[in-house]
Amino acid sequence: MPRKIKKKPTEPKPSNEGKIILIVTGILLAVIAVFLIILAIVQNVGKKDDTSTPTTTTTSTAASEVSAVSSDDTVSFTDTSTTSGVIQESDTADKPSTAYMDSVVIDTTKDYYADIQIKDYGKIIVKLDYEAAPITTKNFVYLTQSGFYNGLTFHRIMEGFMMQGGDPQGNGYGGSEHNIYGEFSANGYNNPLSHTRGAISMARGGYDMNSASSQFFIVQSDNAVSSLDGLYAAFGYVTEGIEIVDAICRDAKPTDNNGTIPADQQPVIESITIRTTDKTAA
Repeated sequence: MPRKIKKKPTEPKPSNEGKIILIVTGILLAVIAVFLIILAIVQNVGKKDDTSTPTTTTTSTAASEVSAVSSDDTVSFTDTSTTSGVIQESDTADKPSTAYMDSVVIDTTKDYYADIQIKDYGKIIVKLDYEAAPITTKNFVYLTQSGFYNGLTFHRIMEGFMMQGGDPQGNGYGGSEHNIYGEFSANGYNNPLSHTRGAISMARGGYDMNSASSQFFIVQSDNAVSSLDGLYAAFGYVTEGIEIVDAICRDAKPTDNNGTIPADQQPVIESITIRTTDKTAA
């Protein structure tokens, strides 16, 4: 008996009307795909211009290390300011709020000093300059009077450059609940203070001019002037205890070229106290 040959099942074929529907559907899907690709490209280009996103927000701590640039780095900028304390037009947008420090009243008839007591080293006395950097100084006074700095450390130390501290996380990524406006010429503000030996200044995150929060640094060497002036907000100078800065920088044993100090070796800020005296006659 002859075997039955199994034939491949006949596949259904679309009618001419069905073919037209498939073609139209394919064209529509292709158009939609092209539109989505163009939309994604436009959105991506917009994100590249947003330099604040990867570093900080006005109410949270920085997402990348907040640090002063190294003494070998240089950044060019145009200083458009003309008088001390004048905020230029380009600098008025998106300024962080200062409402949180309204409780701090600065008596302009007084000189303000910060006594920084460092465990096993002693006291560094810094004279604050409210006239040169009022927002920066007021923020520092606010944090100090609230006890914010007590028990924190200097987590980044580079001999021949500076020592940086005031981070509650102790690793360069922390700060207070607030960010402040950057009072320096690259941000449209004429701050006359230079980052010479003994200057105290605010660290900030990446390319965000208004990302300074609580971290500060004290300059050890005049070599830092060219890389820091105009880019960071200095707000005073050491008047006593610069030898303590030298000792801390000399004793430091960073684990990398960025000055990172192991947590168990970080010099501890036992306290910072704000005191005033009658303003010294000019």
